[in-house]
Amino acid sequence: AAGGGPLLPDSVLYEIFLYLDHVDVLSVGLVCQQWHAVARDEFLWKELFYRYYRISRDVPRHPAAVSWYDEFQRLYDTIPCVEVQALKEHNDQVLHLSFSHSGCLFASCSKDCTVKIWSNELDISLQHSSNMRPYNWSYTQFSQFNSDDSLLLVSGVFVGPHNSSSGEIAVISMENFTLLSRVRNKPYDVFGCWLNETNLISGNLHRIGRITSCSVLWLNNAFQGIESENVNVVKRLFKIQNLNASTIRTVMVADCSRYDSPDLLLDYEEQLAASSTCPVFDLGSDSEEEEAKPKQTLEPAAQELPDDGDVTAEDGLQQFFDDIMEGRVRPAMTEAELETKVAELFVRNRTKPPELNLLPTDSNSKTKYLIFTTGCLTYSPHQIGIKRILPHQMTTAGPVLGEERRSDEFFDSLDHVIDIHGHIIGMGLSPDQRYLYVNSRAWPRDCVISDPMQPPPIAEEIDLHVFDLKTMKEVKRALRAHRAYTPNEECFFIFLDVSKDFVASGAEDRHGYIWDRHYNICLAKLQHDNVVNSVAFSPVEQELLLTASDDTTIKVWRSPRAVRIQQARKPRPRKLLFSWLMNQKS
Repeated sequence: AAGGGPLLPDSVLYEIFLYLDHVDVLSVGLVCQQWHAVARDEFLWKELFYRYYRISRDVPRHPAAVSWYDEFQRLYDTIPCVEVQALKEHNDQVLHLSFSHSGCLFASCSKDCTVKIWSNELDISLQHSSNMRPYNWSYTQFSQFNSDDSLLLVSGVFVGPHNSSSGEIAVISMENFTLLSRVRNKPYDVFGCWLNETNLISGNLHRIGRITSCSVLWLNNAFQGIESENVNVVKRLFKIQNLNASTIRTVMVADCSRYDSPDLLLDYEEQLAASSTCPVFDLGSDSEEEEAKPKQTLEPAAQELPDDGDVTAEDGLQQFFDDIMEGRVRPAMTEAELETKVAELFVRNRTKPPELNLLPTDSNSKTKYLIFTTGCLTYSPHQIGIKRILPHQMTTAGPVLGEERRSDEFFDSLDHVIDIHGHIIGMGLSPDQRYLYVNSRAWPRDCVISDPMQPPPIAEEIDLHVFDLKTMKEVKRALRAHRAYTPNEECFFIFLDVSKDFVASGAEDRHGYIWDRHYNICLAKLQHDNVVNSVAFSPVEQELLLTASDDTTIKVWRSPRAVRIQQARKPRPRKLLFSWLMNQKS
């Protein structure tokens, strides 16, 4: 009651909180004289929280939360969902955004073939723009600052003779915005990434057959102007066989050093200091029995081959050809199946075995993981490959072109493979780099791929999976809300980003989306006029988010709390002085 009327009984007040789906907390406070008495009532706020956000009662409160009231306020008031600025300096689709580690700068890439550097102040402003067309680029597609923010890696699509799938990586100095070096990158959607402050990873692709190839990943020194025959500026990291028209794409590096002290533990039982029992399972399976089966951890092609004791690959290949000639291979193989089988037999004894113990053994480990998309059934990326990079491999010094290898170790095997059972369209690491978030569009259940050039149709709904890189297990059910509509052959990457508490992604439905990492709930939809290609949280202020779209704009979003603080800091007009001046004029 208001205006001195009778007070609401506690039971009635409880019913108001319990059954109003979209309760306006401020309105309740105005009409209820008991507001101050119940404002911090933990039981009421807990009920309101679970019902308002429709969260299962099995989900515990955020481990860093002090109270349910504060937790409700956090999700209501700290989500970057208020548009405060629209940047329109690009004149074509904006494809990617990346912040510097300090949060002072960010870069944007676009179909207009420029990479723009922005100053992240209260009002964001353009600091520099580099046009890459003089270097025969078609457009820029990706950028990444090195660890000390002194260099910017820019990846783009290179226009060359008969090289439509080639890309190039440029390194730009942040001191004076000069171009330091350029590195060829094939295919272009390898993108490239930094391994450390001065070395970056690029890719190359060599065709072996119609649907068989090998991907070579190179370590490049950012400063390639060194003219010395005694100093290497490039070194081969790994050479990996590709089957069934698949290739390695979208490389990124994860640092294992913080796996024992993450910003946020996503396993609820682990939060309670209990051991996790989450099984590893194929994401295409809905059966508990299938989920309980051990998951493959090696290259799928290598596991399918039988162990014939001391039989060499050459003997196996000869036996296979004899079986074909004498009609013992049934049913008859297609040309693609035959090529894949021959390729498997060829590399059987020419592949370096995987690392036996992939998981880091201590928190001070200097090991890093190279993570990339790959496949084994079709050209669309449907698996995540993981390869350990050891400390001695993190420099271009030493033998060149794999000279340290034995002749029978021609290819490298993958240390771990995660099968997504769908087309992967985005990946991102949490700030502590322990969790990998993957955007994918699922294949139909129980689909069979008979032709690697004709992958299954993909769902419009995007699934956002979460994997723990310490245990190599999926720790959350897929996040959902965002959608995509392009078919397999036109499918493109949608860049996501992860902050300490939130994860955000673009979508083809003209919105960006924000979820809470702990509760697995969608908190906000951010409107654009076209496809949202990329999102980026400020690394030092998760209440600031950028979104980039095909509508050629970059939108800046801040939380309601941040907006109120900014408005409070703005100087207010001096009303008394203005009134006095008006009176004098009259």
